[in-house]
Amino acid sequence: MRTEFSAAQLAQPELAEADAIIRKCVHCGFCTATCPTYLELGNELDSPRGRIYLMKDMLENDKPANKEIALHLDRCLSCLACTTTCPSGVDYMHLIDMGRAHVERTYKRPLGDRLTRALVSAVLPHPRRFRLALGAARLGRPLAGAFDALGGPFTRLAAMLRLAPHAPLKRADTTAPELAMPRRARVAILGGCAQSVLDPGINAATRRLLARFGVEVFHAAGEGCCGALPHHMGREQEALALARNNVDVWAREIASGLDAVIITASGCGTTIKDYAHLLQRDPDYAEKAKLVSSKTLDITEYLMTLDLPQQARRGTAVAYHSACSLQHGQNVTLPPKLLLERAGFTVRDVPEGHICCGSAGTYNILQPEIAGRLKERKVRNIESIAPDIIAAGNIGCITQIASGTAIPIVHTAELLDWAYGGPVPDKLSNMDSRTADAA
Repeated sequence: MRTEFSAAQLAQPELAEADAIIRKCVHCGFCTATCPTYLELGNELDSPRGRIYLMKDMLENDKPANKEIALHLDRCLSCLACTTTCPSGVDYMHLIDMGRAHVERTYKRPLGDRLTRALVSAVLPHPRRFRLALGAARLGRPLAGAFDALGGPFTRLAAMLRLAPHAPLKRADTTAPELAMPRRARVAILGGCAQSVLDPGINAATRRLLARFGVEVFHAAGEGCCGALPHHMGREQEALALARNNVDVWAREIASGLDAVIITASGCGTTIKDYAHLLQRDPDYAEKAKLVSSKTLDITEYLMTLDLPQQARRGTAVAYHSACSLQHGQNVTLPPKLLLERAGFTVRDVPEGHICCGSAGTYNILQPEIAGRLKERKVRNIESIAPDIIAAGNIGCITQIASGTAIPIVHTAELLDWAYGGPVPDKLSNMDSRTADAA
């Protein structure tokens, strides 16, 4: 794609990067075949190619964003299916990040939109606040229909209420299990923000599983939200502050002999692996961020290095949902399925597995209508293969899909922990007796 940035603009590193990305686009349209919003809405401006045109015009001409540009960029899920599909190697992820940051700097959103985004940003990255908010949401769930009837920004409040767990929240068990064999490695595990509140059992299962194979796991004091949630809303400075905090914490631990930073929420993993890029122009953090990114692994990537033993076959069919942040953002596709098969499960691929479930961080709150359509599409595809269990590697996907189907959905690490001697995951306790006996 031809660009017309001025020499003065190209002297700015960020615009020079945008220019290089845009120039790689050859208008081929392959991205439209896998873009969830284009498939659902059929609007060229809701495709990656259309959004590139909008961002090119906005950045080239140094124009403030307007209502139309904000609308179409907001509708992007950042699922990155287009990046996987693109034959030209267009780095859409970093371009849409730049576009969103420009929108936040130059466009004044309607009051309701600003308040919703400020609320999400102030609550979700902070576990204590999020726990309190979810407690209130459980009480307010009956009001969801009334909020929908009011329309506008109230539909987002309704979406928040519906996504809140029905059951009381559990507290995280951060007890370090005893190693079952001599220590072979020492790793940190991201406690995270939303996941630590919504389902602390995921990290508990991960710690048990790793300890069983001689891996010492600890929580690095001071680490917090990875920054993904504000980052995808274009709140650049908030995201960078969170990233710098984690880089400081983990860089110190790496210097003390930490072998890896393990991530059990793939949305966080994609962002943390990108710290090297996010902080590349910060002279105080560039090298440290590069080190942290190089030590960051999804839990399934790390487990593949441990050579877990083959288990006897079970009679349990597992539909593996490949989170967009894992398959497109990190290009981790085979390890989760190989690990589940090695653990004895029968793994079934989900039709249209490359299409997003509609969770996408805060997307199912900020764009509830489109997110709902994508959830229905995902659930139909999952239920078409009649699995006993659904496995996924991202808390956002787990929460989104669970709200649309009765089939139990658990984290991949929970199934692996169970297969290698751990307890039955809580969400599987109500499986019918025939399935449970077979498992």
